[in-house]
Amino acid sequence: MSAPRSAPTVLQMVLGRRLQELRRAAELSAQDVGASLRIAHTTVIRMEQAKVALKWATVKALLELYGVKQSEVEQFLALTDQANEPGWWQSYRDALPDWFGVHVSLENSASHIRGYEPHVVPGLLQTEDYAQAVLSLNRPRPKPAELERRVALRMERQALLTRQDPPPPQFWIIMEETVLRRPAGEPTVMRAQIGRLVEAMDLPNVTIQVLAFGAGLHPGAFGPCTIFRFPMMDFPDIVGIDNLSNASYTENEEEVSLHREVFDRMSAQAMSKARTREFLLDARKELDV
Repeated sequence: MSAPRSAPTVLQMVLGRRLQELRRAAELSAQDVGASLRIAHTTVIRMEQAKVALKWATVKALLELYGVKQSEVEQFLALTDQANEPGWWQSYRDALPDWFGVHVSLENSASHIRGYEPHVVPGLLQTEDYAQAVLSLNRPRPKPAELERRVALRMERQALLTRQDPPPPQFWIIMEETVLRRPAGEPTVMRAQIGRLVEAMDLPNVTIQVLAFGAGLHPGAFGPCTIFRFPMMDFPDIVGIDNLSNASYTENEEEVSLHREVFDRMSAQAMSKARTREFLLDARKELDV
């Protein structure tokens, strides 16, 4: 039986899709493959969907069954070893729900991340105190040790924006003005958080825009979402949509296109980068004590 993982790496997702393409090109069903290799056909499907780890021996047998050239088999197997290397976030499995593990895996491999946040500052830009205030609202309420681990995970995720190798993703976030007007404990917490946003705007790969109250209604008011784009040419954009206790991810082209269009329209309606900086500085002054 193939071993489950708390969250697949994006490379595992890419290889799973490739295995599916090779099977279909060979005009074989999952049932055909299962019968030929004497494995459960569900194992074939779960490997293709990146729901289980890619077992080296099984992958080799699949590639040989699909008639893949030996030189390509060797390359694929080398990538399989790489895909099965656990991501750094696996060490936080005690603090990382399975559904959010997917999010961390996607952002770790993305070349571009675009998001809309109507409620709180995005996790990649939160200060430690602000993150503690947000994460303490989780239900069931986390114990002190659990909260500490979740905050530590959030802080470690932020290294993504300043890493050197591979290059950091382009990160573009649109936030509602509400996010910056809603207190998060003592005024000093929010003041430091706004200061963190101003600092982040100096990073060449970070774009922040604020949607002002006065901008009126806009097409993205449905809720928070994230659009991930990857450097692999044959891998589609993925949209993540958050809710209270879970998240869903889709690569459906119609859904992805809709979210891209909505994001572009919101960006045109939001404050410019220069105006957003001025707004943040003014908002921070208002919190001076």
